[in-house]
Formats: sequence, C-alpha cells, structure tokens
Amino acid sequence: MAKKKVDSKSLSQIKRRRRRTLTFIRMIRYGVNNFSRNAWLTIAATAVMTITLLIVFTTVVARDVLTNTVQAIQDQVEMTIYIDPKAEEPAVKEAARAAGELESVERVSIMTPDEARETFIQENKSDAGTLNSLNNSEANFPWRLRIKLVDINETSELQRFADTNEHLQTILSQDIPPSFAGPNRAAIHQIGDWVRFADRSGIIAGIIFVVISSLIIFNTIRMAIFNRREEIQMMKLIGAERSFIRGPFVVEAVMYGFIAAILATGLGIFGVYSAQEVLIGNGIAIAETVNWLIAYSPFVLIVMIAIGALIGIISSLLATRRYLKI
Repeated sequence: MAKKKVDSKSLSQIKRRRRRTLTFIRMIRYGVNNFSRNAWLTIAATAVMTITLLIVFTTVVARDVLTNTVQAIQDQVEMTIYIDPKAEEPAVKEAARAAGELESVERVSIMTPDEARETFIQENKSDAGTLNSLNNSEANFPWRLRIKLVDINETSELQRFADTNEHLQTILSQDIPPSFAGPNRAAIHQIGDWVRFADRSGIIAGIIFVVISSLIIFNTIRMAIFNRREEIQMMKLIGAERSFIRGPFVVEAVMYGFIAAILATGLGIFGVYSAQEVLIGNGIAIAETVNWLIAYSPFVLIVMIAIGALIGIISSLLATRRYLKI
C-alpha cells in the first residue's frame, strides 16, 4: 500500500514537471510568433536596441583604447636631471643610485655628455645651420639622469630630492634646471581629460539610448497586448497562470535583445578592426584591444546578449505589469 502511494506521488511529480516543460515550450513558441507578427515594430525595436548596445560596446572599447594609449605614452616619458659636464663619473653614478632608491622612481639611466652630443646631432641632422654652429663651438653637453617614474604625475618626491640632496647639489648643472614637465606630460594630461570625457559622454549616451530602447520595447509590448486583448481576456477566464500570459511577451523582448546583441557585436568588432591601421598610424594604442576582442569574441557576444536580454526583460515586465493588470 505504501509502495503504491510512493509510486503515485512520483508519477504526479513527473506529470507536473512535464506540464511545466510543455508550458515553457509553448511560451517560447508564442513569443517567437509575436516577434514575427508586426515586422515594422520588430525592426524599429531591434534597430534601437542595436544602437544602444553598439554605444555600450563603443564606450567600453574607447575607454580601454584611451587607457592603453595613456600607458604607452607614460612608458616613453622620462624626467631628466642635468649634471655638470665636468662632474666625475663615480659622483654621477652615486647620484643615480640615490635617485633609484626613491619609492616613486621605477628606473634610472645615465646619459654621458658624449651620448648627449650624439643624440643632439641625430635629432638635428637635417638642420645644417645648427650642426655647423655646434661644430664651430665648444659646447659642453651635461650628464643626464634619465628617470622613469611609477606615476609621472607624482613628481613631488623627485622634486624634493633634486632640491635637498646634498651630494646632488654639488654636481647639479647650474645652467639647465631639472625637467619635470614637458610636451609629453602635457599630452598625457590632455589624453587623461579625453578619457574622462569619453567615460562621461559614453555613460550619458548609453543611459539615454537604454531609456529610449526600453521605451520603444515598452510601447511595442503594449501594442502587442492591445492587439491581443481579447485573446488575453479569454486566457484569464479559463484560468491561465500569470506566468503563462506574461511569458510570451518576455520571450519577444528577449529576442529583440538577442538579435540586437549579435548585430551590435559584429558591427562593433568589424568597425574596430577596420579602423585599426589608421588609428595605429596616428599613435593610438589599439592593437591590444583588437587582439583581445577577436580572441574573446564569444565572451563579448555573451555579455552583449546578457545586456540586451536584461533590457528587454525589464521593459517587458514593466509593460505587462502595467497593462495586463495581473
């Protein structure tokens, strides 16, 4: 007797699971049918969702590219402390050692007067007048401590070192002050401003288009509810569950996000890849970002689909909650 009760209970659970599975499949089928019923509304909703996701994609990529570009420029920027050309090499090496012990300093290299002279000649080899003046003079080039900082915007410790280190003061050049600023640092500050501007603009644009996309999907679902009001009323009368009535509309909205995510990801990666050579030619560090996008394109697509589906689900749930009164 007990065995029969157990078997009956297990059979009931199997039937319940099967019924839920069939209900889920029907919701998906009805949602797909709804998606294809009104082509113009579907195209409009998908197009706006695509633009929204493309803006999200562009914002993230632009942020990464600008960050890499700033880092690449920072790696090329070195601060310079000029040492008297008459200073002895051991004294210069001692100053370099002391500078290298600063927490803000990543590395220190020494450029000898002869190396400085050769560098100057190479940089001005197309200027015959400058080279003639150099050859006819007894210009002495100073020693140079070329210092790479961990953060080029943090020069206070290096400045204190240059101003207070007793050993350095005895050999420091009196003609050329230390170079803790220059066009490269100005460029970095400018690109940093671009990064902040791109962040803010991208966030604002993304929010605006997410709202617009949500409103269009909201209205699309509302029109679908209005067109099917008699069918929905009949489903209510025969006792259909709330989830079964709401489900097809959620599936429809998720499809908008799914298709839009595929389009936006494809367009975004293609656009970035196509612009790669031009941007690299203009000094923009985009190669690492492009390689990452191509290598992890499936992951990028999944994230975009998740974002699109989330927008669609929220919009459809709000629409069904307000207009289905369930």
